[in-house]
Amino acid sequence: MSFAANFLYMLNGEEPNEVAEDAFNKALVLHADHELNASTFTARVCVATLSDIYSGITAAIGALKGPLHGGANERVMQMLSEIEQPENVDSYVQGMFDKKEKIMGFGHRVYKNGDPRAKHLREMSKKLGGITGEDKWYEMSLQIEKIVTEEKGLLPNVDFYSASMYHSLGIDHDLFTPIFAVSRVSGWNAHILEQYSDNRLIRPRAEYVGPGKQQYVSIENR
Repeated sequence: MSFAANFLYMLNGEEPNEVAEDAFNKALVLHADHELNASTFTARVCVATLSDIYSGITAAIGALKGPLHGGANERVMQMLSEIEQPENVDSYVQGMFDKKEKIMGFGHRVYKNGDPRAKHLREMSKKLGGITGEDKWYEMSLQIEKIVTEEKGLLPNVDFYSASMYHSLGIDHDLFTPIFAVSRVSGWNAHILEQYSDNRLIRPRAEYVGPGKQQYVSIENR
């Protein structure tokens, strides 16, 4: 079996169909590397001190787990689970707008006109939903995308449709972020080796913009 098929076989105990294998393989490829994202930059900063490769990967994982990075798709699935049915989407999303809460899986620091990876995962989410008979996750995602795009001008990123896709593959929600790491470790390693090959300590400077000419006041007079 392929790497993707064998992973799903070990996870679920049965050989996946061709659609499931293709979907997971695409997800692994799309998540493998993405220039200087937060976790990759963290890995490079770590090994730029000439720390070892294991420390670089560990540092990257720490950055990846945050909900504004690799942990976003788990939060998307949490939202879908709370909505439960397509007829609840409008009121739920409007409630988040009213409370000024962030809807995970939308917007990107690099892709201002839409994440090109999202369309591939959207397609696989739709196919898998049809096969499993639980296409409500895809339908709810589609409705949320329409509302957020129209109201906020934000487009889905790679995390948004990966949530419903992973769910349809029978993957536990708390494994979503670790699976992101399974993909991204190849990219992290490539960046780490590149950093080692022509290393320079990454040490940005900070510019102080606070008040100047402060007078010292002794503790008893504070």
